[in-house]
Amino acid sequence: MRQNKSNRYMPLLMALCVVVGILIGTFYANHFSGNRLNIINSGSNRLNNLLHIINDQYVDAVNIDSLVDKAIPQILADLDPHSTYISAKDVQRATDELKGSFSGVGIEFVIRNDTIRVQGVIKNGPAERAGILAGDKIVSLDGKPFVGKSVTNEEAMYRLKGPKDTKVKIGVLRYREKKQRYFTVTRGDIPQKSVNAAYMLDDKTGYIRIKSFGDNTYPELLIALAQLSQEGFGNLVIDLRDNTGGYLQSAIQIANEFLPAKRLIVYTEGRRSPRKDYPSDGHGSYQDIPLVILINESSASAAEILAGAMQDNDRATIVGRRSFGKGLVQQQMSFNDGSMIRLTVARYYTPSGRCIQKPYVPGAEHGYEDDLMERYTHGEFFSQDSIKHTGPAYHTVIGRTVYGGGGITPDIFVPEDTTNVTSYYKEAAMSGMILQFAFTYTDDNRLKLNNFTEMMELSDYLVKQNTVEKFASFADKNGLQRRNLMIRKSHNLLERYINSRIIYNIMDEEAWIKYINMDDKVIDTALDVFRRNAAFPKKPTPANKGKKGKVALLHGTDRIPSPTGTEMIRHEILQKA
Repeated sequence: MRQNKSNRYMPLLMALCVVVGILIGTFYANHFSGNRLNIINSGSNRLNNLLHIINDQYVDAVNIDSLVDKAIPQILADLDPHSTYISAKDVQRATDELKGSFSGVGIEFVIRNDTIRVQGVIKNGPAERAGILAGDKIVSLDGKPFVGKSVTNEEAMYRLKGPKDTKVKIGVLRYREKKQRYFTVTRGDIPQKSVNAAYMLDDKTGYIRIKSFGDNTYPELLIALAQLSQEGFGNLVIDLRDNTGGYLQSAIQIANEFLPAKRLIVYTEGRRSPRKDYPSDGHGSYQDIPLVILINESSASAAEILAGAMQDNDRATIVGRRSFGKGLVQQQMSFNDGSMIRLTVARYYTPSGRCIQKPYVPGAEHGYEDDLMERYTHGEFFSQDSIKHTGPAYHTVIGRTVYGGGGITPDIFVPEDTTNVTSYYKEAAMSGMILQFAFTYTDDNRLKLNNFTEMMELSDYLVKQNTVEKFASFADKNGLQRRNLMIRKSHNLLERYINSRIIYNIMDEEAWIKYINMDDKVIDTALDVFRRNAAFPKKPTPANKGKKGKVALLHGTDRIPSPTGTEMIRHEILQKA
C-alpha cells in the first residue's frame, strides 16, 4: 500500500526537480552573462572559455586555429627554452631531420637569385634516374613557373617532397641552354645520413663525424667502424662539433660500444619522471680503443650525453671548446590536428651526477639565445681561464674534477684563431659572396671539374687556378670593394673557404670534410693526444688535483656565433628534397 503511494508521487517529484534545475540554470546564466567572466575559475577553464568567448562575441571574425598556433608557443616559452610547439604543417619537416629517410626527389639545393640551383643529385635517387644533373636551375614545377620571391626553402621543400610514388614535373634550365627541359620524377625514399664522414686521418687513426643523433645513427656508426677496421685503425676520433643532438637512445647505444659492463652512461629524472639509469651492458666491441671526442659550443643535448659519459667514465679525452649546455629531456606529444609539442619532462645527468643545463630564466628567450655571443665577447673562445662555471664541482671515476651547470668543458681546450682575419674576409664570408662565387665558378667549369675523382687532386688543381684573385674580381663587380692588403693577409683563409665550397659542389660532404680537416688545429691536437699515448685520462696527482685542464696553445676551426677565422668554412648547410 505504502509502495503504491510512493509510485504515485514519483512523476510529480521528477517534474519538480526538472523545474528547479531549469530555474537554477537560468539564474546562473543571467547572472554571469555579458562581459562577466566569473565562470572561468581555473587556469585551463579560463583559456578554453576565453577562446569560446572570442569566437562567439568578438567584433570581427577570428581564425581560432591561427590564434591557438600563436598562443601555445608563448605559453611553452614561459616554461623553458626547449619546450616547443610544432604546427601541423611543420611536423613532417621537424621529424624528417631525425629519421633515417624521407620521401622526396633526391636533390641537394640552394637558392640563388630567387632560383633553385641543384647543388647535388643523390646517387641512384629519383632525380638522377630521371636525368636531372648538378648545376641545373629549377624554374617550374608541375607546369607552373617557380621563380621569384615565392621561392623559399620552406616552399621548395613543400613542393619537392611528398608521399612515396607520387610524381612531380620539374622544368630546368641547363647551363648555356635557353630552352627548358622537363623531367617527370617519381618521389621515393631518400636516405638521411647522420654519420657523414668516416676515413683515416693517418695510418693508425680513424675519424668519424656524427652530425646528429637520429634513428639510424647507431647502425651507421657500426658500418663506419667496420670500414675503418678494414683499413687497420688503432685510434679513433669522433667529431661532435656542431652536432645539436637528437635522440637520447642513439647516444646511449653509441656510448655502450666503448664502455665496459655496468658503467652508468646517463640518468634522467623529473617531477613526474622517476630516476631512470642507463648502464652499459659490456657487449661493446670497442671498449679498449684509444678515443678522442671533439666538441664545440654548438655541440648539444645527445652530443653532450655521449661526451659526458666518456669524460665521467675516464674513457676518452675531450678536445675543443665548452659545449652548449642543454640538459633537458623533451617528450613528443601529438594533437588530433597533426600538430605536436615537445615538452620538457626531465633533466638528464652525466654519470658523476652533474646536470649540464646552462642557467636560464623562464620566458627570457633572448638572454638564453645570446649566451654564446656573451661567451665570445667575454673571451671564452680564446682563453680557458675565461670559462665561467655556474654549477658545483663533481668527480670522474678516477677522481678528476668536472663541472656542471653549463655544458661539457673539454679536457684539452683549443682556442679560436683570428690571426689573419680582416674586415674584408668577414664581409666576403658573412655576406654570402664566397658562396655565390663558388657556385658560379663551379657552374662555369663543371665539365673540367667533373673529371676529378679524388679530393687531393681537385684541391691541388684549384690552388693553381688562383681562385682568390678570381674571387676578388668577381666580388669587386658585385659590390665588395677590392682591398689588396687585406686580401693578402687573409689569402689562406679566403683560399680555403673558396676551394672548400667548390670541392663540396663537385664531390660530396665527406670530401668537403676531409679538405677542411687538413688544416684544422683541433684535429692536430687530437692526433697529438694519440702520439703521447694520452687518450685514456690519468688519475690526478695531489699536486694538480682540482686544477683546470691543460691549455693547448693551438687554434680551432669551429663555427661560432659571430664567425671569425676558418670556422666560417662550415657556414652553409644545403637543403635536401
